[in-house]
Amino acid sequence: MFSIAIQQQQYKTYILSDETALSQLEVVPERGGIITRWRVGGEEILYLDAERFTHPDLSVRGGVPILFPICGNLPGNSYSLNGQQYTLKQHGFARDLPWNVVEQATKDNAALTLVLGSNEQTKGVYPFDFQLLFTYVIQGNNLEIHQEYQNLSSTPLPFSAGFHPYFLTGDKSQLEFAIPSQEYQDQTTKEVHPFPGNFDFNRDEIDFAFNHITSQSATVTDHSRKLKLTLDSDDIFSMLVFWTLKGKDFYCLEPWSAPRNSLNTGEKLTVLEPGDRCTASVRLSASFF
Repeated sequence: MFSIAIQQQQYKTYILSDETALSQLEVVPERGGIITRWRVGGEEILYLDAERFTHPDLSVRGGVPILFPICGNLPGNSYSLNGQQYTLKQHGFARDLPWNVVEQATKDNAALTLVLGSNEQTKGVYPFDFQLLFTYVIQGNNLEIHQEYQNLSSTPLPFSAGFHPYFLTGDKSQLEFAIPSQEYQDQTTKEVHPFPGNFDFNRDEIDFAFNHITSQSATVTDHSRKLKLTLDSDDIFSMLVFWTLKGKDFYCLEPWSAPRNSLNTGEKLTVLEPGDRCTASVRLSASFF
């Protein structure tokens, strides 16, 4: 049985439930359309800094923030377009703006569709008309995010997109990775290194970009939680980023469609012609063993 309930917490929160599987998803449309919690079998899958979340002026650290129209940051937070300079902060603005709920469904699953459209605020930093439609779907131990990106401008629309999921973990030394790449770029030093299959969690920060993936599927097995997470994404997501901080009970495995600064370099940038749209999906599966 599937249901969707609404709770007025600090923000209006939509709670999608698969009662048979004891799965729940919490979504806060007005805070960047973000997923804040995902439970499978009653167990928390995601990390959320709840105290930080109460401060609207701070970026959310936790849940599944949306990245659009850029992933990562730009040098000096700026890019050039048709001779004009624009300022766009890290990961873009979609994760900070209010989204609107346009559809709910509870027949074969629990599904919630949100929309974000361009406005005067977005056009000041990104001079395009667009519409994003995201549908969050839970069924059993699966979470799917279906996306539609539409260009409503009279000129081509360049963008990159992605997600920044924070996965809850206790003992990072008990994590086992199957990331489909032989090498990564350290995003701090810009050096490229072969990937040995694991990470040095004694570092203060790990921020590694896997720019050349050979498959659209990655898995992380958390032996301390007896939890296997699988991330499957469509071809538009051409890379993965792994990020974590020492002493924090999370790791992030992020599907990105293009690397940092692609709005300036054009590398792997998606460009939609006027009136065109494209669709994409990301699927997360959580299995306890």
